[in-house]
Amino acid sequence: MPIPTYQELYPSLLALLANGKTLSMKEVRESLATELKISKKDRAELLPSGLQKIWDSRVGWAKTYLVKAQLLHQPARGYVQITARGKQVLAEKPKLIDDKYLTRFAEFLEFYEPSRGETENTEPQTETQQALKTPEELMETAYQKLRQQLESEMLERILACSPNFFEQLVVDLLLLMGYGGSRRDAGQAIGQSGDGGIDGIIKEDRLGLDTLYIQAKRWSGSVGRPEVQRFAGALQGHRARKGVMITTSTFTKDAHEYANNVETKIVLIDGKRLTKLMFDFGLGCSTQSTFELKKIDSDYFDPDLANG
Repeated sequence: MPIPTYQELYPSLLALLANGKTLSMKEVRESLATELKISKKDRAELLPSGLQKIWDSRVGWAKTYLVKAQLLHQPARGYVQITARGKQVLAEKPKLIDDKYLTRFAEFLEFYEPSRGETENTEPQTETQQALKTPEELMETAYQKLRQQLESEMLERILACSPNFFEQLVVDLLLLMGYGGSRRDAGQAIGQSGDGGIDGIIKEDRLGLDTLYIQAKRWSGSVGRPEVQRFAGALQGHRARKGVMITTSTFTKDAHEYANNVETKIVLIDGKRLTKLMFDFGLGCSTQSTFELKKIDSDYFDPDLANG
């Protein structure tokens, strides 16, 4: 049979994991291929880029979307297991499990349509709506989804690493962004202070005309106003004018309001913004493919200019 779309794989993937066992993604791909009678020839078919198999890609996307809807979770890198919510969905026996169905879960909707926020129209676009888009729009949409997936995976990797690695990551990112002077100076600054909630001090520019005071923590829950207040107090104790708080989680609304109103300049960087910056500056990720979108050079085909 032809390779199913990633959405058509949702029910089979959930059913495969219904017994609660943890399977590697390799086992998932092989088991699904056997169950759905996907031939070896079809499994070997590559994407147009030639860099990945279509079958592997679609199973991977099905897994990713079900994880975002919290029907599955990943207990370890490369492994997947069904959740209580996933078992409940199977027990309800819905007629169809697709992206539209998954939008009933807030976690999936936030991942699937992050730019929409909470609007009345929260359903994913239908195939007819997709068909009305220009090729450029489709490319942009696909690019944004690939980027969101990569940023999400980077955050998961960060959370699985040690606190020391996280501090080192912050150093690397700030250096790529132009802060810190030399690599050696930045490495010495981070993690050396340990004074009143300040984890490090780093040059704002290569000449050291000003400095940034940094707090970098992997908080498990949302960071509230009290934590930001303590950091602001520590900055005042050092007569510092600028500070950056970086976390892998989120900041509450009160925390943002306090940071915006306090006299000392405090920038809050949560997990999502952190991974966006990592993506933009190429930290922890590398270029897999490059596509050039070209247009007609009108000047070349203008007779008057050509004979000029």
